[in-house]
Amino acid sequence: QVQLVESGGGLVQPGGSLRLSCAASGSIFSIADMGWYRQAPGKQRELVAAIGATTNYADSVKGRFTISRDNAKNTVYLQMNSLKPEDTAVYYCNANGVKYRAAGPAYQRWGQGTQVTVSS
Repeated sequence: QVQLVESGGGLVQPGGSLRLSCAASGSIFSIADMGWYRQAPGKQRELVAAIGATTNYADSVKGRFTISRDNAKNTVYLQMNSLKPEDTAVYYCNANGVKYRAAGPAYQRWGQGTQVTVSS
């Protein structure tokens, strides 16, 4: 079983920066896509950024957030700059197309979430 362990959340002032990390552990053959979603109170979970064959960002974070990936470590990062109060949410790591062997089925896995709070 793959486990996703997130770190890097916390409290930051508006305009500040945070870097989230998510490491996938287990007997992994490959992961097609890794990404970050967020869910604010009373709102649906939404895609923030994802990286695989292509890289995608939510319009609300373009130019402020950067997603990157270290395939050798099965780790994905989210550098968040110029943070705004509306970025406050629980951020969830996602791994899509997780395979344990080349010819096996693919799975989706989620991390436990890390709180990001942007407030003065």
